[in-house]
Amino acid sequence: MAHRYSARSRAIEPFHVMALLARANELQAAGHDVIHLEIGEPDFTTAAPIVAAGQAALAAGHTRYTAARGLPALREAIAGFYAERYRVRIDPERILITPGGSGALLLAASLLVDPGRHWLLADPGYPCNRHFLRLVEGCAQLVPVGPEERYQLTPQLVERHWDAASVGALVASPANPTGTLLHRDELAALSAAIKARGGHLVVDEIYHGLTYGVDAASVLEVDDEAFVLNSFSKYFGMTGWRLGWLVAPEPAVGELEKLAQNLYISAPSMAQHAALACFAPETLAILEERRAEFARRRDYLLPALRELGFGIAVEPEGAFYLYADISAFGGDAFAFCRHFIETEHVAFTPGVDFGRHQAGHHVRFAYTQSLPRLEEAVARIARGLQSWRPDAL
Repeated sequence: MAHRYSARSRAIEPFHVMALLARANELQAAGHDVIHLEIGEPDFTTAAPIVAAGQAALAAGHTRYTAARGLPALREAIAGFYAERYRVRIDPERILITPGGSGALLLAASLLVDPGRHWLLADPGYPCNRHFLRLVEGCAQLVPVGPEERYQLTPQLVERHWDAASVGALVASPANPTGTLLHRDELAALSAAIKARGGHLVVDEIYHGLTYGVDAASVLEVDDEAFVLNSFSKYFGMTGWRLGWLVAPEPAVGELEKLAQNLYISAPSMAQHAALACFAPETLAILEERRAEFARRRDYLLPALRELGFGIAVEPEGAFYLYADISAFGGDAFAFCRHFIETEHVAFTPGVDFGRHQAGHHVRFAYTQSLPRLEEAVARIARGLQSWRPDAL
């Protein structure tokens, strides 16, 4: 019997890196020492005060549904965090707690995108953004960006690519896979360009907190009507707890709450109680130590890869990625990544996972390993470049 699955499902592309990850795991199971630079997940476990708060919540029986918008105490804590870190006052009623940043993206896409309409997205960018748009029967208008735009949308690009089907733009700051930021004046200019066209600006701020030498500006500092996606996964190190949030303009909250009630009922209650500990001074001190460690890793890996011949034209200011051009070595990025898994047991991600623009000769390195492991990875990559033969594959 032939299986008939939806066109929607068929249109959503897999993560190509998963095939490479599966091979890396096979090699690891066979006893090989694999260095994983492909995974976008902090290598630190969740900070002890957060774990303790989660354990206390379980012991206290906090295992039932919460309200769809989330725990009032957590929404108030997040509002306090914005006041402290960004000097922005946000009514806690405008904050919805979601199952990861993905839940926030699902809510925003469901609210703002009708079938056949689209958001402008930078290419390269995080692949799930365009896939969520397809899920709600919208689409992504991918806008090619490069080092000259620091891999970000600009007002000029909005003017050039906006059309009758455009309803908004989704940008990320810091961005995955490039680690670049949109600074306060750039956010303001982008907001003005989109508002002039009657559109919505949605900003992924999931990597806020993980910036180096500069603080990331929130779009809410310059546009109180923007939609903000955020997560407890990256800076707060709660990946497996599946918790995020969405900040929305006040008129949108009722509609978003209705969507949340129907799509997922509520975010995980134990995770919400645990997240209350994220904003305690002792927790923030641990997270800032980890940020300093990520900075040390970036400051080692960036020049080391450049010295080997990788093209990294823009120094990333945030997240924990380096997006590198492999044109100097020739060949296809997927084959390049496969070569290093097989010969040197170093795993990193091909650019094809992040879009279409020049994806075939870019790769992404995640510096989510310790400095000694990064040093070993660089030594192996240097050796593997000697045996790389693009025409032999």
